[in-house]
Amino acid sequence: MDIFLKTISSVNDETRVKILSFIYINKEVCVCDVENSFDMIQSRVSRHLKILKEAGFLKVQRRGKWAYYSVRVPLDIFRQNVLKEINALELELPKFNSGCKI
Repeated sequence: MDIFLKTISSVNDETRVKILSFIYINKEVCVCDVENSFDMIQSRVSRHLKILKEAGFLKVQRRGKWAYYSVRVPLDIFRQNVLKEINALELELPKFNSGCKI
């Protein structure tokens, strides 16, 4: 029951749903790409990404000072179905806007 509730609560926010779809479509994105594409401050983006990661949707890989997020593979059937339903929504997502500064 805890897994179910954590998963559902992670996608009860429109911004998180869009971020999850954005990451799925773009395969792997840096946290700075999400910040720039969604025009959001780092702390807010980090909060959304943390919730999605803790819910089992995302994995993170650190490279230097940057964190890169992608959809965790393999996803269990429940999360696969949630992601499939999200992608069926045909959401209007922001254009990918890379903004990582070295």
